[in-house]
Amino acid sequence: MHFASGKAIHRRSFLRGMGAMVALPYLDAMEPAFRGYSVSGRMAAAAARKTRFVAIETVHGVAGSSAWGASKNLWAPAGVGRNFDLIPESALSPLADWRKYLTIVSNTDVRMAEAFEGPEIGGDHFRSSAVFLTQSHPKQTQGSDVYVGTSIDQLVARRVGRETALPSLQLCIEDLDRGGGCEYNYACAYTDTISWAGPTEPLPMIRDPRVAFDLLFGAGANNADRATRRQANKSILDWIVGEVAGLKRELGAGDRQRIDKYLTDVRELERRIQAIEARNTSGAERELPEAPIGVPDSFSEHMKLMFDVQVLAFQSDMTRVTSFKTSRDASTRQFPESGTDKTFHPASHHGGRESAILDYNKINRYHVSMIPYFLERLKASEDEGGNLLDQTVIIYGSPMADGNIHNHRRCPLIMLGHGNGILEGNVHLKAPDGTPMANAFLSLLHGFGLDDVTSFGDSTGEFTLGAPGGVAAAPRPAPSQRSSQR
Repeated sequence: MHFASGKAIHRRSFLRGMGAMVALPYLDAMEPAFRGYSVSGRMAAAAARKTRFVAIETVHGVAGSSAWGASKNLWAPAGVGRNFDLIPESALSPLADWRKYLTIVSNTDVRMAEAFEGPEIGGDHFRSSAVFLTQSHPKQTQGSDVYVGTSIDQLVARRVGRETALPSLQLCIEDLDRGGGCEYNYACAYTDTISWAGPTEPLPMIRDPRVAFDLLFGAGANNADRATRRQANKSILDWIVGEVAGLKRELGAGDRQRIDKYLTDVRELERRIQAIEARNTSGAERELPEAPIGVPDSFSEHMKLMFDVQVLAFQSDMTRVTSFKTSRDASTRQFPESGTDKTFHPASHHGGRESAILDYNKINRYHVSMIPYFLERLKASEDEGGNLLDQTVIIYGSPMADGNIHNHRRCPLIMLGHGNGILEGNVHLKAPDGTPMANAFLSLLHGFGLDDVTSFGDSTGEFTLGAPGGVAAAPRPAPSQRSSQR
């Protein structure tokens, strides 16, 4: 790579070396490259501003969606609009310091996850994840003829992912690739991913941080080069040191500082992955013996690694769309840091007992407590026009409500970030009874400029994501009930 003094650096520039290809973060030296770039209309506005999109699934509902938990405001607060409080007992309380960026959408349903016919009864665990981002009902099959819908992350990726090396990135925390059929005659494809490129195209999710790291910083290199780099026990940055030096000679002081911080973050993530791999190959007993060597046994450590992967992916503009599946419905994992020793799936079946509901709520709150780390990292990362948190839409929710009874009414959903004006934040929006969650997703799609999508899943119209007073009006009917998502 050669840099000519006085010339703008293209946003798609890479630093290349043996088994490494490191995309650059945004630099002031890139600004002239954008001066001739113009867009028109709402449809292209989000793409022009490089709005990012993150979808995070928490499985099997929350304690606050049970009848007693809702009465105690363990998830959705009592107040609506801007007049809401996050009580200490609320699973959302870890987000109290981030309410400026918090949009709570309560009382929406995911009815497409319900059983439509007798043979589907009982199969909620094995179809729900497929419904979360598609809001469509999966075909019951154990074969390869799976069918559900196109997920919202992929619709957004079709618009904003055309300019990036990776249209989207799919990540997960727990084991996948069980293959074949799971239970209740549902293919494991429905539980193994939340991202669908089309009704018959489930997208694989990456569990191993090493694989995700190499995808971001080894893309374009061949396997032999990557193997050579690893065998040499060197950082990817060791292979691009000459390129970095040449680039920095052409940059101003501010850009040099940005490059140094960015490469330090890349190296720190790489170092943490290497430490995990060393620990997991030391012969010490593992809590997750089936996990790849790059996967830490610690849930919180794994979550932070995956959040950092996404931040670096956004900083480098390798992708603007990610999806993140944090668990499996029937997981028996324990979370000692939550304050309870109950395992996840049994804890969700609380039987309506108040003490058991509170135990499950501790797990829900612990999971939410992971999110501020991500928010902090996004807010501390600058890009053209401001920090990444102001430029990102994050959805966090579940296609199930009360895990004890496997229902899908009044499911948990929050949104974070401002998304370049798509979300206002600091608001609790309570939907009218019977409102599909798909309505909120349809409005998000329109916020990203996808006005050609006239319906999504079982949507009945738009759901205004900043309604005065916090109580949403009746949905504005879409121009057509024809679904443009499939």
